[in-house]
Amino acid sequence: MDVIETRIDTNSQEYRENYEAMEALVEDLGKELKRARQERSPKAVDRLASQGKLPAGKKLDLLLDRNSPFLEIAPLAARGMYDGKVHAAGLVAGIGVVEGREVLVIVSDATIKGGSVYPMGVKKNLRCQTICMENHLPMINMLDSAGAYLPLQSEIFPDIDDGGRIFYNQAIISKMGIPQITAVMGLCTAGGAYVPAMSEEVVHVKGTGAIFLGGPPLVKAATGEEVTADQLGGAEVHCIESGVSDHFAEDDAHAISILRKIVSNLPKNEKARLSMRQPAPPAYDPKEIYGIVSKDLKKPYDCREIIARMVDRSEFLEFKELYGPTLVCGFAYIHGYPVGILGNNGILFSDSSLKATQFIQLCDRRKIPLLFLQNINGYIIGREYERRGITKDGHKMVNAVSTCTVPKFTVIVGASFGAGNYGMCGRAYSPRFLWMWPNAQIGVMGGEQAAGVLITLKNDQNAKAGLPPMSEEEAEAIRVPIVEAAKKEGDAYYSTANIWDDGILDPAHTRDVLGLAISACLNAPIRDDVLGYGIFRM
Repeated sequence: MDVIETRIDTNSQEYRENYEAMEALVEDLGKELKRARQERSPKAVDRLASQGKLPAGKKLDLLLDRNSPFLEIAPLAARGMYDGKVHAAGLVAGIGVVEGREVLVIVSDATIKGGSVYPMGVKKNLRCQTICMENHLPMINMLDSAGAYLPLQSEIFPDIDDGGRIFYNQAIISKMGIPQITAVMGLCTAGGAYVPAMSEEVVHVKGTGAIFLGGPPLVKAATGEEVTADQLGGAEVHCIESGVSDHFAEDDAHAISILRKIVSNLPKNEKARLSMRQPAPPAYDPKEIYGIVSKDLKKPYDCREIIARMVDRSEFLEFKELYGPTLVCGFAYIHGYPVGILGNNGILFSDSSLKATQFIQLCDRRKIPLLFLQNINGYIIGREYERRGITKDGHKMVNAVSTCTVPKFTVIVGASFGAGNYGMCGRAYSPRFLWMWPNAQIGVMGGEQAAGVLITLKNDQNAKAGLPPMSEEEAEAIRVPIVEAAKKEGDAYYSTANIWDDGILDPAHTRDVLGLAISACLNAPIRDDVLGYGIFRM
């Protein structure tokens, strides 16, 4: 493979301005992550300590192998929602290494509303289960939850993507033969009781862990019986009498040591194999990405420059370099793993769409994972392009993205608008993981464009009604709220709060995150039963 020759002048004013802008965004990201991980009320922290329980972070430290990486999922979920203090949607979740084996871990954070489950907590849990199923990762759940947050129960309980789906997924995960191990470290009430009950093995902590369908207040109201939580569903009840729980633990630390023993006793899992090479760092400093990415999304840059700072040795074998130049496609390696990369260098035309379709098929046939680097305003529009078939050519690309069977990964490095989000493997197209950079924006279209469309439509309506065009003041009254809404709802933090992505990344760390994600996905077989594709309209 050829080494990408950079054309970036790191001494230029433009580079320095871009660098400073991205550096500020990354600094803000660090502050947001620190707040989400550390901001807890002293009262909640003291209450946890008085109960002899460990905080979520300490539980993770004891569970994971020492000095091993942890790929956190949606660390800023629910940011700014509810009262602004339901950090990470009340759950710490991610992929880590336990006894040398990659596992997906979910930890209830009882210092946030007593571990109450909010709607975004349900969504995050479901996202983690999807990751578990797609990548065949054993799941470890460390539970301490007060149950559903009742004032929002209508958003938690009844629908297909609400709380009940968690238990449905547990049944499917079990059917798939994927281990589910639960440590009961606090209350598991009502529907929450089914999480341990539907797991393969349950570790139950004495004194603090309790499982019951109805807690003491409900039992008293329904039957008149007065009983404590421990008498109703404590470790002795379920380890000795009911058989719901399998392992008796003296405290949280003891429970975690048992979890590690259970994982070490799981059958060996042969990971899928790729045609790997010896890993090597890029030839250029990944932090130079700060100065390459334009601080103004409207200003283009060559995506090869960021590829050069993400892939091993900065080597890249480009595919159809002279054809469809607004989409860069090619082969590379990241931490020794082969990847097929698709990166935007402008709007998608018919030729770039056809190029993408062929490249995706090649990677699918060769079992090479796909990496999409999104910086896209959409597909080209206009009379001439419609006559040339942009709709059917764009359809071919969307079809290929949808139906290919190799693992897909997406990083939104800039704009992600309209059907371009779809063709470049947005969330709806099931990439194994999707992340955003802090400068990224997402939406149907940009705010100015959306406002322009609405103003044009209103003026067309006026013309048909025999009315004059809107005044500048009337047009501005439409434009301002549309632009402001698009700015707020297209922001990377709005996206990550709603779990439209798996987190916001420091661009300089993207390469390492991708390496961890590719490794995790190899716990599932790479399918070799490729049945072909849907109809490509010719």
